[in-house]
Amino acid sequence: MDARFMAYLEPIVGGDFVEVFEAVDIITGERAALKKIKLDDGKEGFPRQILREIKLLKKLDHENIIRLKEIVVSPGSAHGTGGSDDHIYRGDIYMVFEYMDHDLKKVLHHSAPSQVKVYMGQLLKGLQYCHANNVLHRDIKGANLLITGGKLLKLADFGLARLFTRDGTLTNHVITLWYRPPELLLGATSYAEPVDIWSVGCIFAEFLLKKPLFPGRTEQEQLSKIFELCGSPNEESWPGVSKLPLYKTMTIRPATPTKRSLRDILQNFDCPAVELIERMLILNPSQRISAQDALGAAYFIN
Repeated sequence: MDARFMAYLEPIVGGDFVEVFEAVDIITGERAALKKIKLDDGKEGFPRQILREIKLLKKLDHENIIRLKEIVVSPGSAHGTGGSDDHIYRGDIYMVFEYMDHDLKKVLHHSAPSQVKVYMGQLLKGLQYCHANNVLHRDIKGANLLITGGKLLKLADFGLARLFTRDGTLTNHVITLWYRPPELLLGATSYAEPVDIWSVGCIFAEFLLKKPLFPGRTEQEQLSKIFELCGSPNEESWPGVSKLPLYKTMTIRPATPTKRSLRDILQNFDCPAVELIERMLILNPSQRISAQDALGAAYFIN
């Protein structure tokens, strides 16, 4: 590890390509989070997902987006006598982030209404900045929203984030299932900012209900739960939906189409909050509210 940093033994979190450790910068005394990049021993270079994340984080600069401070490399070494079979250790590579106390999952089910409003405002401000810079996050969920000082929220984990254009084609194998919008579940590969807004709406509803809104176990079950509360899709309410690649195989079409009933399960909550959630969780992505417009909603003004 870089000589400047002293890492604690227990990792904060681990994943397919990374481990995150709490550390202290010996020079400044500041705490940091070191994200160790796991390289594939059989290949040269970084995983493409990590390279993309580094590039995007260097582009983004906002108080509600996690800050990548630098990249550090631990000293390498060579073992053996100089023969062809000697092992060369090139050193570990770390992304150094500002330290955050915990993720949103720890407070998602027990936050006061006033604090929910603060967190939702910060989430939307960070997301609006991303969208203004043509960046889709594509994995908004409690674990990827970090909090420090009990009140400051930042978007993190940009491993699935991408720059986008209106006429581009993107993979639909993104966004954790419970927060994945219906257009991706139906196979859409041309999409934009509304995919992130759907995830925000799911987070917002989970804040109020103290439990996940659409806890599906499979993609088919996820669509079923969505249609149960948001109504069955049709060409009138969502022009073009029947042309999506998986519409015929994934869409659940009961004898009597379901009607929208989302407001029914939210009827005990503040009206402006429910109205905003309703505008985020519209099946037709072209009708979902934008992050910028959401920040001007009555929920934040009152």
